[in-house]
Amino acid sequence: AVATGVAVGAVVALAAAAQVVPQVIRPDLVFRRAPPTVAVTAIVDASGDPRGAGVAADVSARLTDGFARIDTIRVVAPRVAESTPRAEPAALSRASSEYELRGELQRAERTWVLRARMIRTATGEVQAVATVSVDADTQDPQLQPSRLAAGVGHPLARRLNETLETGGATATTTTTVASAGRTKVVIEQATAAINQTSRERFGMAQTMLKDALAAEPDNVDLAVALAALQMRGIQMVWYTPDEAAAAEAQAGAALARALAAKPNSIAVLETQCRFLSATNRFVESLVSCARAASLDPWNGLALYLIGLGQLHLGRFEDALATFRQADQFDTPAVSRWTWRLGAGWAELMLGRADDAVPWIEQSIAITPGSGRSHMLLAAALQQTGRTDAARTAMQEGLRLRPGTTSKTVAPPIRSASPLFVEESARLIALMVAAGLPEE
Repeated sequence: AVATGVAVGAVVALAAAAQVVPQVIRPDLVFRRAPPTVAVTAIVDASGDPRGAGVAADVSARLTDGFARIDTIRVVAPRVAESTPRAEPAALSRASSEYELRGELQRAERTWVLRARMIRTATGEVQAVATVSVDADTQDPQLQPSRLAAGVGHPLARRLNETLETGGATATTTTTVASAGRTKVVIEQATAAINQTSRERFGMAQTMLKDALAAEPDNVDLAVALAALQMRGIQMVWYTPDEAAAAEAQAGAALARALAAKPNSIAVLETQCRFLSATNRFVESLVSCARAASLDPWNGLALYLIGLGQLHLGRFEDALATFRQADQFDTPAVSRWTWRLGAGWAELMLGRADDAVPWIEQSIAITPGSGRSHMLLAAALQQTGRTDAARTAMQEGLRLRPGTTSKTVAPPIRSASPLFVEESARLIALMVAAGLPEE
């Protein structure tokens, strides 16, 4: 009887515990998966150059520091010397890491070449490959390792983010594989079409994405890519007012769905960042853009949009520093004209026209944009006294953007700071002096 009573008491106690535990222990604490660990190995110097070891070590440190800033992963740093191994915490050991980053530095005739791979440790499967080359003869000693690290860090961080956002799963059904393949090809082709930014190429890219989305209306990746393109169209003033309003509404709805489905996706956050910037919500855009940059520290597009927000909020020195940081990374290549234009714009807002001209000329050499770049160049040249060159630049700007006047040349200024509005009026006056029609 005593034994039976004890057994019954134990069962009752267990039942009571089963009722209490769910109330005491939060489910998200019980089931939340620890962030995956990435082991960054020391870059192998295979260059045969006396400077190679130093460059490789510098790149290794920059990659480690960059990946360590990503809060959705944990990072194991490379050992200083494999011959003197250091003890590592068990939770962050190489043996238990899910991913490993390996790289090799080589020397071509005039360039440093870095090849890197992101490998799934358990299987040896190569998850992503990245290759970058930089000028070996640059006079800036910090530029080489910075661009080498960014050139591989940027694509690897994005690929890792894509993997984590899908739970590390790989497509298995024929339908899923085919859809993922089509999506990737369409987005790549649309991006390639807009690389040399022009209104015609913009229209081509938009048609590609709209047709693909019509065939797969629930495809989040296609919807986000289209929203990003539409925001570019709004910023470049390639829509009529009615078209811009429709594009903004469509993009806003697509982003709301995408953020619910993929809250930590770089592509989604990057597009939200562009959306907020294009709709003049600059304070909000700084937060969203910073979040995108925190998941990809080498994201030049996010940095450009941060700089744009700082510019409109009257923080001209901060904006210039941000644009310069983006130029130090020089990734992604499709956006490099933007931060150079931004740097020139910031220099002009600071009253330094001589410093602005080279930045704007570099931007135009990559892509002429919508004609605004030439008009900004005209203002800079006019301020430096090169009036003939200023008129030539303005004529080209008006050819690219016919019908522009002093009333329509500026982007919308709602939410912009009074300082930005004041300096913008000064630049428009310089453009008028260079030949911009007043009405």
